[in-house]
Amino acid sequence: MTRTLAERDWSGTVVRYPDPAVEVLDERFAKYRIGNAVVERLYTGSRWAEGPVWFGDARCLIWSDIPNNRMLRWNEESGEVSVFRSPAKHSNGNTRDRQGRLVTCEHTGRRVTRTEHDGSITVLMDSFEGRPLNSPNDVVVHSDGSVWFTDPGYGIMLNYEGEVAEAELPTRVYRLDTESGEATIVADDFLRPNGLCFSPDEELLYIVDTGRSHDPDGPSHIRVFDVTSDNRLENGRLFVDMNPGMADGIRCDVDGNLWAATGWAGAGFDGVHCYAPDGTRIGQIHLPEICANLCFGGALKNRLFMAGSQSLYAVYVETAGAQHP
Repeated sequence: MTRTLAERDWSGTVVRYPDPAVEVLDERFAKYRIGNAVVERLYTGSRWAEGPVWFGDARCLIWSDIPNNRMLRWNEESGEVSVFRSPAKHSNGNTRDRQGRLVTCEHTGRRVTRTEHDGSITVLMDSFEGRPLNSPNDVVVHSDGSVWFTDPGYGIMLNYEGEVAEAELPTRVYRLDTESGEATIVADDFLRPNGLCFSPDEELLYIVDTGRSHDPDGPSHIRVFDVTSDNRLENGRLFVDMNPGMADGIRCDVDGNLWAATGWAGAGFDGVHCYAPDGTRIGQIHLPEICANLCFGGALKNRLFMAGSQSLYAVYVETAGAQHP
């Protein structure tokens, strides 16, 4: 008897090709689906997995487990999972800069840090105009070396993911010039700015708003902006409305498609949605739990790693992540 998607056994049982968890919704997605590649669960045991980042030089993936206040590392060669950092200041989003250094958003301490090659930690930003940040959430690095990050405040709302505190700044998106140390506000009209990523040519910036997570009437969408030559955002417009659920972390592939970690709407919605540059949902990867964030990795950057709420998943696709962190 053939199992339906809802009945799939995620404990390691062999899955018949092609994997029904990878769904083609538009023919534009068909070329990205590999018929003899399945979604694999690499690890389970997190409480809220977030911020996966690929280290090709070490053949490993590092991600955050926010409530457990630790960062975990999956070894590609052995498949083993170990603790990378604990305590980890309730780290959330991660990326790498142009020198290969780890850049991390930390809830506790309310800061963005950089892990140097010798393992020491440099605080890149923990305040703006003399007031502490709320709790940085997700982060990307531009080819000019600047760090762009969101600051929605989730880490000061509950002790579960940080430490309860009063917000002293509005929720915003910032750009930090790491050479001069100058920080600027690039967006301040989001209720809860969350995941963000650049298009392959860096002429567009996509930003998620998860405002509905705390306001039933709040936004649940992804917006897109033009990035100007002087590092401002213009012409903000709706890219896609994520109702009935929400997006979280996002990444672009080399063709400009947007891959969005999704959840909060149950089976049939939770997982990853792939959107063409025109905003059409062309494909979907179904997971048995909410997906919080994702990244491309592997030797050819053609393996999509997905941080589910409690687990780490991966699937090979016939595309690659855009050539920026």
